[in-house]
Formats: sequence, structure tokens, C-alpha cells
Amino acid sequence: MNNDRNSVLIHENQETVWNAITNDEIISKWYAPGSKWNIPKLQVGEKAIFVLMPSAHNNLKENESIPMSFTIQEIIPYERFSYSSDTDKLVFTFEIFPESEGTRVSINMDGYELSLANLKACLEGKELPYT
Repeated sequence: MNNDRNSVLIHENQETVWNAITNDEIISKWYAPGSKWNIPKLQVGEKAIFVLMPSAHNNLKENESIPMSFTIQEIIPYERFSYSSDTDKLVFTFEIFPESEGTRVSINMDGYELSLANLKACLEGKELPYT
């Protein structure tokens, strides 16, 4: 996997990284902190809900939120997690690859540099750079 802006090397094992991108409690810590993920069942075809809350990185006002619904499309444990937006059908795919110094995580979308930086910090025990 190449070193581009859509990927990050995390100094952790694949299992830890996998849990961070598929466990709703952990995702809620690093992905748009202050917002909430709910993944009731990690299974293809199941729904996941994300509620975006106001932050310095969006234009939402206090007490405003945007609920979003997603459908899980693909699960290959410790390798790939994919879901699609129920609104616009965009497919988001996280892939994880072992490397000599840890695990590389990539996403198929542009604009996720801040989220990937937060994921890295979260798993490496550092303060999140983007809250």
C-alpha cells in the first residue's frame, strides 16, 4: 500500500486496528469526537447509525445534529470493513494491511486525513489532534 493522504501507519497490530474501525464505542472516540456511532450488529446488511454533532470542523450550531444511516456492505475480519450511506449510496471502505512497523489503514475517500490522524493518535495513546 502506498503512503498517500488516504492512509496512515499505526504502530499497533491488525486486531487492535480492526477493533478501532468496527467497534462503535472506539470509533466514537476518534471519528468526529463528540459525535456518536451505533453499530448494533457487525454483520453484512445490518444498519449503523452515526449522529454528527457540532464541532470546529463542521458548520453545525449548538444543539444541532445530523443523524446518518449506513448499511454494512463487506466484512473481511482484520482486512476490510465497508459500509454505504443510505442517503447517497456512497461506499466507504477501510482496508488494513500488516507492515513491519505496525498496520497501515487506508480509506477509499479523500478528505479523511483528520480522522486518520485521530485514529493513529487514539491507538498510540496520544492526545487526539482534531477534536
